[in-house]
Amino acid sequence: MSSDSIVTVKPLEATPGLKESVYQAIKDAISGMDIYSGEEPPKLDERKLAMNLGVSRTPIREAITRLEQEGLVKTYPRRGAFVVRKSKAEILEIVCVWAGLEGMAARLVTENASDEEIASMRRMFTTFDGSHEARAHIDEYSDTNILFHQRLIELSKCRLLKEITDGLFMHMRAIRRKTIGERDRATESIIDHMRIIRALEARDATMAEQLVREHAMNLAEHIKQYVDYLD
Repeated sequence: MSSDSIVTVKPLEATPGLKESVYQAIKDAISGMDIYSGEEPPKLDERKLAMNLGVSRTPIREAITRLEQEGLVKTYPRRGAFVVRKSKAEILEIVCVWAGLEGMAARLVTENASDEEIASMRRMFTTFDGSHEARAHIDEYSDTNILFHQRLIELSKCRLLKEITDGLFMHMRAIRRKTIGERDRATESIIDHMRIIRALEARDATMAEQLVREHAMNLAEHIKQYVDYLD
């Protein structure tokens, strides 16, 4: 599979906000990619994107320029535009910053989320009866793992916190998806999540913040020791 075939988008309807729709469609597609698989980062093929979205190449180019300004895309002369991959050092910085932000989100969840909203986080894992099920259905568990972290940010009900973490989430999502099947991390993950949920249910802000921060820093430690494909 070539790297540019990974960028999957669906046709758009012609609307007054077409430029914004094109930008958002491409950004969403990038956010859903496994950008650290393959030998090269995914390429954004203007022609294919225009054809798949059913638009001209002009809004595609404008969207790519905007994504490049945001640091998500890099354009190289005579090669084209590619999704940006972070180095190992950069990913470790992202994880450390995320640990602090998500820890604060957990604290806010204990203050702002309803009992039913917190209960919805526990229900995410009802299909995984212990760590064995998580390992046996690793792709499905990986998706649930990512949704858990998205939900944690959302239930903080802090708009600014969500806006800040949105800029980091693409890389956090990609590295979590890439590492979840390594060295029994699925087992560690589900144990960590259950502990976090219990702290949230108990409205223990200090414990919830600590557990979430430690969970992220455990990922950082795994990257330091075992991840060599980012170098």
